[in-house]
Amino acid sequence: MSRMPLGALVVASGFSSAGVMMTLLAIPWFVLQSTGSGTKTGMVTAAEVLGLMVAAMLGGPVVDRVGPRRASVGADLLTTVTVLLIPLATATTGLSLPGLIALSFVMGVSRGPADTAKQVLLPGVAELGDVRVSRAASAVEAAMRTGRMAGGPAAGALIALIGPMPVLFVDAGALLVSAALIFALTPVAAGPPRPPSGGYLKQLREGLGYVKRDAVLRAIVGMLMLTNSLDFGLLGVLYPAYGDQVLHSTALIGAMITAVAAGALLGSALYGWVGHRFSRRTAILVAVGIEGAPRFALLALEPAPPVLLAGLVVAGIGAGALNPILLPVVYERVPEAVRGRVLSLLVGGVLAAMPLGSMAAGLLLDGIGLVGALAVFGGLYLIAGGFPAIFRVWRGLDDPAPIGGDRPVSQGARTD
Repeated sequence: MSRMPLGALVVASGFSSAGVMMTLLAIPWFVLQSTGSGTKTGMVTAAEVLGLMVAAMLGGPVVDRVGPRRASVGADLLTTVTVLLIPLATATTGLSLPGLIALSFVMGVSRGPADTAKQVLLPGVAELGDVRVSRAASAVEAAMRTGRMAGGPAAGALIALIGPMPVLFVDAGALLVSAALIFALTPVAAGPPRPPSGGYLKQLREGLGYVKRDAVLRAIVGMLMLTNSLDFGLLGVLYPAYGDQVLHSTALIGAMITAVAAGALLGSALYGWVGHRFSRRTAILVAVGIEGAPRFALLALEPAPPVLLAGLVVAGIGAGALNPILLPVVYERVPEAVRGRVLSLLVGGVLAAMPLGSMAAGLLLDGIGLVGALAVFGGLYLIAGGFPAIFRVWRGLDDPAPIGGDRPVSQGARTD
């Protein structure tokens, strides 16, 4: 038994997450600084999420066909090339807005299979190390959150020091480390057996039919579509605008992201400790109530940085509890035979709404200003947070259901 492959997957996930966070800050900051347009910033961030959505909906069969190890390495390398093309083109021939949008879309398409392949690898490397899958999944989740916590402030500091475009070279380096770790330390045998080819559309229809029949799953997806789109608009458009117009600092934007991530780690631990004492319906109301509308109100008040960061830590506590509350419900309600298809469709549905959030944030920013945009987003989040109290279908969160197998939770179902 060797835990080296599991360790490689954990470290690779951390590096990949840090690189994603750097890109998520550097590119919007570059567009906002060079064009001054919130709408154009929203278009660029939306393009990457559209790519992620396409990959989530259609990339699963690709991973199955070529194997998760090869898919992870290949997708990381393709993403590296795409990331490098942005600063290279900017410094040489020049990069138009449509060109940047196209490269952002390709970057999203390539990131999607890389993330999916790492999830598929997880049970195999856990078995090789004689580690429970749930414990291995927790280690990967912790590494990804740590990557976000490190990538956010690192990107902010580097943007202030060397500018947004050179930061993308750092992202490319992180992706190369991720690809090298998977290639060198993860055996081919860690992946599951490849399924027979063919039948893709039939399998997709089966998964979609299962989602249509389960009202609780539809309710979860509906709420996450709204909240995740608002979160993405905040992170990709309103955060850079807040840093430019209010804080006048990219370093503080990184500190804001780190504060939310630190709170999320605490929230996950707290829910794991005391969450079983409460109904899931009550827990989700409290979690969304903490992390949703109050966060936008806090930003609109423009408090001093220490107060702002402390408030974002509190908001992060609610965000960190969401995955432990909702994702086990999916595993209880979805049979293992169709779980992969159903999860990919759920993730794809949530991702589909996220570009709308960035586009709406950009339009509101240009139309009614930063405070107005924060007020509108906060009001929508308040409405979404009330869904579990308003609609009876949410009582199904606590209905007895067959317990699924001990499998890793999907990483793409929520952007805290």
